[in-house]
Amino acid sequence: MIETIIGLISGIVSGTGMGGGTILIFLLSFLLGVEQHVAQATNLIFFIPTSIVAIIVNIKNKNIDIKLAIIISIFGILGAIWGANISIHTDVNLLKKFFGAFLAVIAMHEIYSIAKQYKKDKKDKQ
Repeated sequence: MIETIIGLISGIVSGTGMGGGTILIFLLSFLLGVEQHVAQATNLIFFIPTSIVAIIVNIKNKNIDIKLAIIISIFGILGAIWGANISIHTDVNLLKKFFGAFLAVIAMHEIYSIAKQYKKDKKDKQ
């Protein structure tokens, strides 16, 4: 049952374009005790069908710049090859620390963005 809930939450977040994989890795590690390497690899398999569905919906809504997507995809594939090889040869504890630092940076960026928008909105109301 918990796997179903994890998949549903990750799918919803993934469908919105906010990084369902990040949530998936966290939930697999935290709630199910899955090793970091396994959680990250599972995320890669999870990403295939969820991204295909999101791509179809976004193409129908004309939200994708195809030329930009192709360029980013080509270099993303190259980066994925490089990143997978790095991950395989990285100690699990170090990988967890990198993942935690990544989440902390994202959180700080979001807090900064929200604070900046709040100040702008407050200034605009005056």
